[in-house]
Amino acid sequence: MLTIHGVTRSRASRIIWLCHELDLPFKQVPVIQAYRLANPDAPDAPLNTHSESFLKLSPAGAIPVLQDGDLVLSESFACTLHLARKYGQPLGPGDAIEDALILQWSFYAATSIEEDALTILSNLGKGSPRPPEAEKAISQAAERLLRPFRVLDDHIARHGHMVGGRFTVADLNLAEVVRYAQGHAGLMGRFPALKVWLEACQSRPAFQKMWQARLDEPA
Repeated sequence: MLTIHGVTRSRASRIIWLCHELDLPFKQVPVIQAYRLANPDAPDAPLNTHSESFLKLSPAGAIPVLQDGDLVLSESFACTLHLARKYGQPLGPGDAIEDALILQWSFYAATSIEEDALTILSNLGKGSPRPPEAEKAISQAAERLLRPFRVLDDHIARHGHMVGGRFTVADLNLAEVVRYAQGHAGLMGRFPALKVWLEACQSRPAFQKMWQARLDEPA
């Protein structure tokens, strides 16, 4: 059985969503991020990314970590791409061309979108009214996202999905990154195809199952 180390309120959500899509059973070890704890090194601290037992598994001290037999794998996109390749269609690549395109869009999510989308998410959560520096950070990040979101919006408008005309792990990986900026209504409203696509991804039963588990976790 697969083992996923990491709470659902983390990038482990990507792997969990995919496992639900593929009907893959898994065990989840709820390793929490150390920064969420007042003293992660306290003797009574819950299992976290500073815990000695976890650092033996992941010297980088980051979640998620996937164990698949003898394979121990970190980096959430590496985990989702591995599982999609291993278990194949319909979410995985059908041939070498699809494999290359899935890699392309996953890397695009990580390098061109995720940092600015996370900036929006973190600053939107700073209350209302937000401090001026938070508003500035949101505005600048949204401006930088115009170009990659325009790329996605155009591609989705023409093809419906990222690869192969069907929902694949490329859609899943991108949706989990674009989600960070979803709360910026003004930004998302400029890209109707992207907005509809994201809502369709999140309406899938596997996403809903993951999301409910995420909501049920302590904040």
